[in-house]
Order: sequence, then structure tokens, then C-alpha cells
Amino acid sequence: MSWLYKTFVRPNFFDRDSEEAHNLVINQLGWTARRRWALSLARTFLGGPSLPIELFGLTFPNPIGLAAGMDKAGAAVPAWEALGFGFSELGGITRHEQPGNPKPRMFRVIEDEALINRMGFNNPGADAMAKRLHGWRDDNRWPAHPVGINLGKSKATPLDEAPEDYLYSFSSLKDLADFFVVNVSSPNTPNLRQLQDKAALGEILAALQEANDAQRPILVKVAPDLGFDALDEILELIEPHNLAGLVATNTTIARPSEDGLYAETGGMSGRPLAKRSTEVIRHLYQQTKGAVPLIGVGGIFTAEDAWEKITAGASLLQIYSGLVYEGPQINRAILNGLAKRLANEGLAHIRDAVGIAS
Repeated sequence: MSWLYKTFVRPNFFDRDSEEAHNLVINQLGWTARRRWALSLARTFLGGPSLPIELFGLTFPNPIGLAAGMDKAGAAVPAWEALGFGFSELGGITRHEQPGNPKPRMFRVIEDEALINRMGFNNPGADAMAKRLHGWRDDNRWPAHPVGINLGKSKATPLDEAPEDYLYSFSSLKDLADFFVVNVSSPNTPNLRQLQDKAALGEILAALQEANDAQRPILVKVAPDLGFDALDEILELIEPHNLAGLVATNTTIARPSEDGLYAETGGMSGRPLAKRSTEVIRHLYQQTKGAVPLIGVGGIFTAEDAWEKITAGASLLQIYSGLVYEGPQINRAILNGLAKRLANEGLAHIRDAVGIAS
């Protein structure tokens, strides 16, 4: 399957502008999501072994999830489960509809299997997203796996009004998803990363938890560019604000080179991010002694990559760039590899492998 994708399908997409190709794929998956026979066919060919894990009160069929940024508008919600994902994270969503940054704003560094984007939270806004998600539910097409929503700040909203901005989106969507991720770490909205400051982030979390009457799990997504001291300050917010966990990590502004497309501004994901994201996961796991659930994301392409993140301390994983470069069979390949690795290590469950190399 991987050979077929890389030989016949991927060249067609990679001949197009990166964002154009992305939109084409989302449109195709949206078409699939509205046809039960197509979803069933996808499950047959792309589903992997069941590797369930329970975390923050939710049951995940397997630990591989779709990272935020792929389905910003909830256009293909039922399709992600059919592609073998154990969960999906939609968005990022902001209070206000946003066109995002000027194009072009997404680039592939093919030789390094990296992506660079400066999308800028382009999305339809919280109210439109709520309407679309209600539509999937009303049509009885909601997936069985957990669905999360990534929340961002509107570009037009001043930093001192960020809590109200996040609160509006959360209040509009809190009954439509299983968990929420507070995104204060995207490099593509001006000054957004200032909200990773302990005091500023604490204000946002306090506002959300006050409105969290259904006790939805709330997580925070951290930047790989933060130093360990800054990460430790975020950890100090977990208990007082009842955080369910952390997502490590967002894209990075660091570059392995200054040549070619690496000169483009924006966040980088893919293979060059793998090492740093694992370092952050290991640090967070060690600092919390494994008490805080972590979702690992950054440079996961193979079962070996996934195993490295899990044994460093991640209970769940997310992929984005790996899906672009490896194709829709990536989940099946990773899950098969993880199942074999568990058997070889004499472990019964994914949870038994979490943090064993930290």
C-alpha cells in the first residue's frame, strides 16, 4: 500500500501547491464521509489491530490520532475513524472566522520529509464549526472514537482579551466534542506564544474551567521551542486548573538549515522535529513522574518512531506530516508494528510501555 501511494498517488498531489493538494484531499474525504459504503470500504483496507487505551475518562480504540491542522473546519469528521485513527483533533478554531495569512503559506521540504506552514488559524469560526458538527451528529455520522477540538485565539483579539476569546469558542463547542486542547503555541499568530506565560495561560484556563460544567478534559499544547524551565512553569498550572494533560509538541520555528525552503517563515513539522519533540515528552514525563497524560506529536512516520515517543512518556500520539508523506495506510502500518513490538517485549497493553525508556 505504501509503495502504491508513493508511486502513483503522491506524485499527483506533490505536483500541486501544498495547500491546494491539502484542500483537494479534505474535499475527497468530505465526499467519503457522506457515503457509508465508502467509509466501510476504507475501514476494511485501512483498519489496524485494536490497541485500546483509557485516558482522562475516555476510551481510545488505539493510540494513533489525527493532529490538529488537518481538518480545520470539521469537513471530514466521520472519515478519520475509517482511516484507522483512534481519535481526531479538529481545528484550530477561533472565535471569529479568519482567512489566515497571505498565500503561499504551506511548503514541503520533500528531501527531509518536513512541512513548513504559516497558515495563521484559517478557519470558519466557532459558530460555523458548531453548526457543522451538529450536522454530523444529526445525520448519525458521528465517529465512535473520541473527538477533540483545538482552540486558538483570533488574530484581531488583543492579548489581554484572550480569556474571553477562548471562552466564547469553548462555550460554543463544549457539548460537541470529547476533549479540548488550548493552543497558545502556534508560531503563526502574532504574539500568541506570549500566552504560554504562566500568568496569562492561567487566566485562560481559569475562564474555561469555570464554564466547564460537563467536565470535558482540557489539555494545553506546548511549543518545542520552550526551554525546560518554561515548560516546568506550565506544569505548575496542571493541578490548580485541573488540566487533563499536555500535547507535546506544536511546530517549531527552529530549522536544520537556512537554505532553500527552510528560509520560509512559519512552523516546521515532520522528521526534523522528531528529536526535539521526544526530548520535551521525556522531560515532561520525568518531571511529573508519569502522573500527567501526554499526547506526543512530531515526526512520527513509522512504528519505531511511535515506540520511541511512547517509551519516552507519551500515552497517545498524533500524526500530520507522516500522513502526507506515507499516505492513508500509515495507521495500519504503525499499529501492526506496535502490536508486534508489544508482543516481543512481553507487554500486554500500550499503557505498559509508556515511559519505560525515561
